[in-house]
Amino acid sequence: MKKQVPVCEEFRVHRGAVAKVRKMLGDDALFARLAEFYKALGDPTRAKILYALSISELCVCDIAGIIGMSDSVVSHQLRILRNMRLVKFRKEGRSAFYSLDDEHVEILLRQGMEHATER
Repeated sequence: MKKQVPVCEEFRVHRGAVAKVRKMLGDDALFARLAEFYKALGDPTRAKILYALSISELCVCDIAGIIGMSDSVVSHQLRILRNMRLVKFRKEGRSAFYSLDDEHVEILLRQGMEHATER
C-alpha cells in the first residue's frame, strides 16, 4: 500500500512565512556551491577519499592503497576535490600530501557518517 503524502486541502499562501524564508534564501550561487559540495560526497570514491583524509594526511599512493584504486583514478578525484576547495596539498620532496581543506569539511563528514550509521 502506497503512503500518501499529506497536502494542503486548500491553496493558501502564508505571505509572512514566504517573505521571511525568501529573504533568508538569498543568493542562488550559494545554493549552487552547497549542491556541488554534496555532489562531491555523492560519489563513493570521493567520499572514501575525504573520509580517509579526515583520519590522516596522505599522499596519492597511500590513498590508492587504502581504497584499492590506481593512482591515476585517485589523482583525478583529488583534482576534482581540490577544485571544489575540499582538499589541499603540500609538497614534500617528490611527494604531494593531501589533507582536508578545513575543519568544516571534517565536521560535515563526521555528521554524515553518524547519520548513515544510525538505525
